[in-house]
Amino acid sequence: MSITYDHTDRAGRPVTLHAVDADNWRAVADRAPRDDQRDRVPAPAARYLVLTSREDTWNSLAVPAGDQVTGHIMRARDEDGSHWLGGMLIDASHQGRGIGAAAVRTLTTWLSDREGHPPVRLSCTPSNEAAAHLYARLGFRLTGVEEDGEVVAEWAGAG
Repeated sequence: MSITYDHTDRAGRPVTLHAVDADNWRAVADRAPRDDQRDRVPAPAARYLVLTSREDTWNSLAVPAGDQVTGHIMRARDEDGSHWLGGMLIDASHQGRGIGAAAVRTLTTWLSDREGHPPVRLSCTPSNEAAAHLYARLGFRLTGVEEDGEVVAEWAGAG
């Protein structure tokens, strides 16, 4: 599976999403955040891969920019039909290049294009100001709901 919507990083490289498979799982597993992000994001991304292989809720996707795997993102479908983004991790060496924003745009567009245009949601810790700013810039709005100590935001359209 490959998800493409012509979103690019700041260098113009296409950012696509791919199923984690035999060809890319090691590259995904080795992605790790910056040291100052490790209180919010597991390091390395292998933890997310274990989670998605052990549970049926979340599905892992590789985040390549051009031909290089740069990160990981997960998707899920809730019982109410809404879709969720989670577990995004862009490798420390690739941050600040617009890859995370392009990955969120790509997955949000793909999920919201589903039949019936279901809501697309995500959550983040209130102290993660960088993520909150990114999500707001991309069109996510706080719902006023908290879940497991995180604030929930829903996509309100292109930001």
